[in-house]
Amino acid sequence: MSRFRLGTPLSPSALRVMLLGAGELGKEVIIALQRLGVEVIAVDRYPDAPGQQVAHRAHVIDMTDPAALRALVLAEKPHLVVPEIEAIATGALVEIEAEGLAEVIPTARAAQLTMNREGIRRLAAEELGLPTSPYAFADSLDQLQAAIDGGIGYPCVVKPVMSSSGKGQSVLRGPDDVKPAWDYAMAGGRVQQARVIVEGFVTFDYEITQLTVRAVDAASGDVSTFFCEPIGHLQVHGDYVESWQPQPMSPAALERSRDIARRITTALGGRGIFGVELFVRGDAVWFSEVSPRPHDTGLVTLCSQRQSEFELHARAILGLPVDTALREPGASAVIYGGVDAAGIAFEGVGHALAVPRSDLRLFGKPESFVRRRMGVAVANGATIDEARGRAKLAASRVRPVPG
Repeated sequence: MSRFRLGTPLSPSALRVMLLGAGELGKEVIIALQRLGVEVIAVDRYPDAPGQQVAHRAHVIDMTDPAALRALVLAEKPHLVVPEIEAIATGALVEIEAEGLAEVIPTARAAQLTMNREGIRRLAAEELGLPTSPYAFADSLDQLQAAIDGGIGYPCVVKPVMSSSGKGQSVLRGPDDVKPAWDYAMAGGRVQQARVIVEGFVTFDYEITQLTVRAVDAASGDVSTFFCEPIGHLQVHGDYVESWQPQPMSPAALERSRDIARRITTALGGRGIFGVELFVRGDAVWFSEVSPRPHDTGLVTLCSQRQSEFELHARAILGLPVDTALREPGASAVIYGGVDAAGIAFEGVGHALAVPRSDLRLFGKPESFVRRRMGVAVANGATIDEARGRAKLAASRVRPVPG
């Protein structure tokens, strides 16, 4: 059924997949691909990234440099190129795909649109007519102030059009917050571009990630859309710190969430997993963002689903059948570095794993920062609350210390 012949790594029959970005999410995708006999090349901007530690080969390049990216694809000749971060020369990916040098997952257009919040917001709101928060774009501090005064109002959220994991994101409560928010956005963008999106507040009860998989249907042989159970999550300063699955929802809200997710992922096309972020209030649902790759909140699926989001992504991109079934309630809790140091160590691991039904992933990042995500605890329970309590307890017992 696979549209690719799976061969033997490091041999002429090998199926080669190149990951652009090799952080903790990419590492899990690499492991899933290798279990299926795929030869994996991990690319990142710094050496010894988590995924590079488990790949067949690793390269360090500036992925925003189109010439460097193209040269590497020509040298490695991958069958599939899988972007795992936003900061990539997506124009080069469009050319690589158009010339038939490799297939880009899910598509080069999807990578290009989702790298930039402006592209995906205009697609969602203006082309597809999906419900979103009020928004405007600004290229300067004066334009930002004018957008807020012209209708967005306070409170509002400012984000760089190109950033990830909450970097450069601020909540503005009044006029005194505008300049600090602009400065922070300029410092937090993945690519040096003086442009932000400012969004009006939507009053919501909770946020979810609707993991959506575009994969080959075993019965029809066509690409179909599959859904995981919704994931609830807690964010601090725009960065996820906890997630749990399933998030309780009304039937109407779940149906609307999946309709939005289906429409946006169908518009993006291709195969693979998408993390669709949504705001929910009662039965009402608003589109927020979409990532055409595994989502950080989806780390919970390592314990909650029969196939994790990483296994689903690997199978989907290879044209293999997927199973999005939930096994049991689960939760995840982030382990932060706590210190600024290279080559840190972790104390309390045994104490953490003594928590019932818990597990850990220590990512192996070569350098720690106080607020850098260095690991995650996951746990199961009879209820969401029990799973969350166990995951938070396990995470709290791990103590990163200078090496």
